[in-house]
Amino acid sequence: MLCGWFSDSFITSFVAVVLLLSMDFWTVKNITGRLMVGLRWWNYVDDDGKSHWVFESRQVITDSQNIANEREARIFWTALVLTPCLWGIFFIIALFGLKLKWLLLVTIALVLNGSNLYGYIKCKIGNKESVGSVTSDFLRKQILQNAVTMVMKQNNAPPSTNSPSTNTI
Repeated sequence: MLCGWFSDSFITSFVAVVLLLSMDFWTVKNITGRLMVGLRWWNYVDDDGKSHWVFESRQVITDSQNIANEREARIFWTALVLTPCLWGIFFIIALFGLKLKWLLLVTIALVLNGSNLYGYIKCKIGNKESVGSVTSDFLRKQILQNAVTMVMKQNNAPPSTNSPSTNTI
């Protein structure tokens, strides 16, 4: 889609982008995640055909190192979440523009970036807790907090002066 700026050949653009996506996937999975947030994951299939997830995490560090790591972690997680969103936008553009050859490339990008996001979320949350339970707990907490805030605002609000006054004799 945007590769036309660099080359008129679809094959050249496709191969170049797939190679860059593969390098990005490997770098984020094996190097960037370990250095910036102290997490690393991989998945392997044993002889019986069962898939196993393996997670590694760095030990807790001192407070002085933690300040720099919080910034790095925020950058890492923001990029990790926004990248699949960007590819999702490209997916919608390619789908509705009927650019089916680019749709394949975008699907490859979504799979690679989505699997990195999924792996790191599982690594961060842990293997025992499901992503769904963490999400529902977060939503439940937010709904409760919003309800309490609304009730508190209603109790502290002054009486409304917009209602018509009636004189009773």
